[in-house]
This record gives sequence, C-alpha cells and structure tokens, in this order.
Amino acid sequence: MTSLSLHSIGVEKLRGVGPLLAAKLQKIGLYTIQDLLFHLPLRYIDRTKITAIGGVQPLTEVVIEGEVRGSDVVFGRRRSLVCRVQDHSGLMTLRFFHFNQAQQQGLQPGTKLRCFGEVRRGKSGLEMYHPEYQLLNQAKPPALAETLTPIYPATEGVTQQRIRDLCGQALKLLEQHGIEDWMPAALSNSGSSYSLVNALHLLHNPPPGTAINLLTEGEHPAQQRLASEELIAHHLSLLRLRQKIQHQAAPGLLPDQAAAERFLAQLPFTLTGAQQRVATEISADISQPIPMLRLIQGDVGSGKTVVAALAAMQAVANGMQAALMAPTEILAEQHRVNFETWLAPLGIRIAWLTGKLKGKGREVQLAAIADGSAQIVIGTHALFQEAVAFHNLGLTIIDEQHRFGVHQRLALRKKGAVIDAEINEEGSTPHQLIMTATPIPRTLAMSAYADLDCSVIDELPPGRKPIETVVLNELRRNDVIERVRASCQDGRQAYWVCTLIEESDVLEAQAAEATAQELQLLLSELSIGLIHGRLKPKEKVQIMQAFKAGEINLLVATTVIEVGVDVPNASLMIIENSERLGLSQLHQLRGRVGRGSQSSHCVLLYSAPLSGNGAARLKIMRETNDGFKIAEKDLEIRGPGEVLGTRQTGDMQFRIADLQRDAHLLPEVKRMAIKLLQDYEGNVDPLIARWLGHSEQYGQA
Repeated sequence: MTSLSLHSIGVEKLRGVGPLLAAKLQKIGLYTIQDLLFHLPLRYIDRTKITAIGGVQPLTEVVIEGEVRGSDVVFGRRRSLVCRVQDHSGLMTLRFFHFNQAQQQGLQPGTKLRCFGEVRRGKSGLEMYHPEYQLLNQAKPPALAETLTPIYPATEGVTQQRIRDLCGQALKLLEQHGIEDWMPAALSNSGSSYSLVNALHLLHNPPPGTAINLLTEGEHPAQQRLASEELIAHHLSLLRLRQKIQHQAAPGLLPDQAAAERFLAQLPFTLTGAQQRVATEISADISQPIPMLRLIQGDVGSGKTVVAALAAMQAVANGMQAALMAPTEILAEQHRVNFETWLAPLGIRIAWLTGKLKGKGREVQLAAIADGSAQIVIGTHALFQEAVAFHNLGLTIIDEQHRFGVHQRLALRKKGAVIDAEINEEGSTPHQLIMTATPIPRTLAMSAYADLDCSVIDELPPGRKPIETVVLNELRRNDVIERVRASCQDGRQAYWVCTLIEESDVLEAQAAEATAQELQLLLSELSIGLIHGRLKPKEKVQIMQAFKAGEINLLVATTVIEVGVDVPNASLMIIENSERLGLSQLHQLRGRVGRGSQSSHCVLLYSAPLSGNGAARLKIMRETNDGFKIAEKDLEIRGPGEVLGTRQTGDMQFRIADLQRDAHLLPEVKRMAIKLLQDYEGNVDPLIARWLGHSEQYGQA
C-alpha cells in the first residue's frame, strides 16, 4: 500500500471527470478523492432480494417479480397505462402516466418482469407508480444487486449512478493507498468495532442483511464511528477559534468596587444570587488581558440586562467604551431606557445608533462614538457598518445572539481592534459578552458554542408567579374578549398579539390594524393601543411609554414585542394563530407578562385542524414555564439549525452527525477534542479539514 494522500488528489483524476463535471461536483463540496469518500449516502434501498407480492407492505421500496396478466390504457383525469402483475402470492398494479407505444407493446400479457419501486395503496389495492423494470424473457435473468443501493446528496446535472461510479472509483483508490486515521487508538473509549476504512466501505456499499433500519436512523455502529469523528472535528474548529482569539490581547478592565456599589445602591431592586454569581464571573473575565468570550443564558425576565450594565460600567470605569447590539429597534430602545435610568445618574454618557437614524442626528452620534465622549453605545446592526469608528472599544455585548449571524458578531468584535504597540503588535481586541433569552439545550450549547464560556442565570426575581397558560379554539374568541374586558376593568393591562403565515410587515400591520379596530368596537370603554413593525421608531417608543404608564389598557401588537418589553402591570397575553409560531417565539411572547407580583395568564388561540407539530408545541406550552424544557422540545420538533438560527447561514451543516440523535456522544467528544489539542496537535488541522472541508470558517465569530 503506497502513502499517496487521497486528500491531495483532485476528482478530475477519476475516469469520466472533465472540467464541466468537476465544477458541478465542487458545488456539493467534492474537490478531492477524500471528499468523495466522506460524501456519505442519505439513505439506502434494498435491491438485493425479491419480495413476494403477498408480503409487500405499503410505503416500502421493494423488488418484485411476476407475470403481466393484463395491460390497458385507462382514460380518467389523466391517461395512464395500467398493468396487473402476478406472482405465486398475489397481484400488484403498475401505473405509468408517461409511456410510449413501444413500452405499451412490451408490457403485453405473458411478459415476465422484475420491478423496483415504492408501493402505495391505490384504488385497486397495492400499486407502484412508474417503477423501474426489466424484462425477464431471456434465458438467464439479470443478477440482483450485491449490496444495498446508496442514495447520495446530489446536484443538478449529476445523476445518482454517476456519483455511485465515482465513489466506487474512490473506494478502489482507498484500497490501494489507504487513508490517514487522525483519531489515535489510545484516545477512543468508544470500543467501536469499525476502523475508519471498514466504516467507509460499509457505508458506501452495505452488504445484504445490513440492518437498513439502523442505517436509516443513523444508528449503525459504522455511522456512529464517523459521527463521533465529525463532531470532534467541529468541536476542534471552535476550540481552535477560541485559541486564536485568546492569543490576542485584550484590555484588562479591573473591577471598580466603589462604582459597582454606587450602581447597585440606586437600583430599585436587589440582584438575585444567580445574577450576582454571573456578574462576578464576567468581572473576573474582563479583568484579564485575554478576550472574554462568554454566553449568558437566562430565561425571559431573569435579569440579564442589569448584569450586562454592570459589565459595561466596569469598562467605562477603566476608560474604555462598551457597545450593546440588539436585533430590533424596539429592544435596543428598551436597553437604552434601562441603561440611561441606571447609568446616567452616575455621569455615564450613552449614544444611540440605528439604521433609521439619519442626517445631523447620526453625524452627532458618530462623532461622539469616534472621539470617545460616548462611553456606552447602544444600537442595532447599524453598529458594525463601515462608517462607525470607536475610540477605544473594550467590551461588546450582543443581545439575542440567535437573531444574528455568527459573522455579525465577528464584525462587531473587529470594530474594537486597536493597533497599539504598547499592548502588542496586533493590537487589542474587545471582550465579548453574548446574551440570549432563548435557552439553548445543553447538547447544543456544548457543540455550537464550544468557543464560549457559558453562564446561566437560573433564578427568577423573588415574587414572580408562574404564568398560567390555556389553549383555546378560535371559535371561543368572544369568551376571550370578555376575559380581556374583565381583566382591564380590574386595573390590569393586556397584550393581544396578531400573527400571520406570511412574514410581511405590511400584511402583519394590516392584520393588527383590523384587529385593533374590531376590539375597539367591542371594548369601547377601554383605551386600545396599536404597535407594529411599520411604525416609526419614535411612534413605537411613545406607544410603549404610554402602555408602561398605564394610559393604554390593551396593546394590540405584532410579534415586534417578542423581545425586551417590560411592563409589570400587564398580566394577560392573548396570542392569535398560536399554532403558526415556534416554541421559542411563543415562550418569548408569553414572557412579556408575569413581570409583576400578581398572577398572570396567557391564552393561545388556534385554528383547527392542528398539525401534529402544532399540537405538540401548544401542549408543551400548557405544561411548563421552564425555558430549558421548552428549548429541548423545540430542538426535538424543529432540529438544531432552526433552534440556533443557523439554517440560512449554512453553519452547523453536518454530513452524518445529528446533534439530537448523537447527544450521548458529546461528553466523550468534548473530552477527546481537548485531549487531541493537548497531546496530538499535528492531527487537529487535518481532522478539521477532512470534515469541514472548504467551509472551514464554520462558527468563526
């Protein structure tokens, strides 16, 4: 066996691959022979055995053999060729909607066939639509497949047969040249019976009798061997990133006890034990001369903002700026109001920057940010636009991380890179604090945020009562309106949230306007406000202030109120079309009530019929207020890409691993990744390159 590296041989070296095909293969990440070997099937079909027609189950793919007993062209809504095929055990119907004269003549009664396709229930019993078939009238019937047939991820212009052929060529080269196994035997406790080479051979060509149910679920030992390696590669890429960042210098922001005590003394509440613990962790982190990378998780209403304000004040006390980025203007505004309430009395100047701030007002803010007179800067994604230059950014705070792409948080961090020969040649990089009120299941946090230290604020302020949630059919809307009337007449306030299938500001605004008009007619004695995404920022702020002051009894809103609005007197939340929203969004919306000491209620209105997922979501909302339990269920229903907000960004795209299915591997993955970095440094980069290939910038933020 020669030592030629398969990761260095391009696919164009294979038989039948010219520049055109090579370009198509690159679209699905296939550049080298190694890429082909790790291009694993999505699923398998079994063409290794013939199934008796009498033993066929609906919704399975099978091979059958039989004799054509009848063949007719049937004229219904669509013209079709219908053949009845019989073997010793029963009858099956074959149906072709696209056929020609020659095909019709070839399927005359008495013809013997071998067919492959998916079996469905039809008008005449079990049917196959457009099956693949071979005529068996020759003396020697064609041989059955020797292995299960793999179905690969493909792209336009590249057939399954072509990929199978190329993978077959790659496997032959694997036999000749072997492949480096970057996982040292000494590290693995998993006891996998499969070597890397054996696992690859089996997964490309599973022999007859291989448990197809295990392969389908991704639970075959050969798949688990590779899934573990892939998870290790992803984990290592994040640890590498962390190493890279922590090799940079950061300003050591030393604690200022006197300033912290002044800040805490003027708060109208006392920090919970969990808030104090997390604040201490952050303070210790940012006092170090290496960049902090910390994620704060806290359920809705747990008080993350005040902990962030304490950290920002520590930066200011050290003569540095802090920046807080929020995903929406309404949430950014809420942060600004809170920070000004808490920090302005201490003489700290706060700047404000959003995409909608124009003209002179924008110029004034940009100048204050650039010369350092603005000590804390709050805004939306406008903060990382090119025109924004910070004087000496020491700390970035990002709220609702899942709403931003990873590259956006990287962009803000780069804003703080200050070239300062006194610190080091590369300059200083700011500390980074990331907050989320969307609890991330432990399994996801371990893998998706391996580059971050995690803190959890797992205690709600004292006096908070759990929110009672009821699920009602839309038909009971009038009962709900009466409930709103009674609640508001008792001196409490309520939200009425409108949602639409289409994520359109215009349509959502129209729906909210129509609902507000309807409720104003039915509840004429109440003061009703309206807020939606198409209002000017100033108008949104005025309405929210009026609601907070108790001048508005009922606020009709779109999902713009999902994050960050705090009105302690609001104790009733109505969510229309609740079945259309994801769990985390429902949980966030529900968290807008229950901020005071009185008991609060949330009513989830739905339109029948409910889908299975819709019913599952509403059931879990009714059963628990625990954000982490809800997050686990959300992961189960929607998958990791949706939960993390990475589905559109291309991050977290695993070839074989599945964070939910393979959660049991993660503790071992974490241990092995750290061990590899410590003892097998030379194996790390090739392992990352093998699995992350040409998208190696995964998670680089």
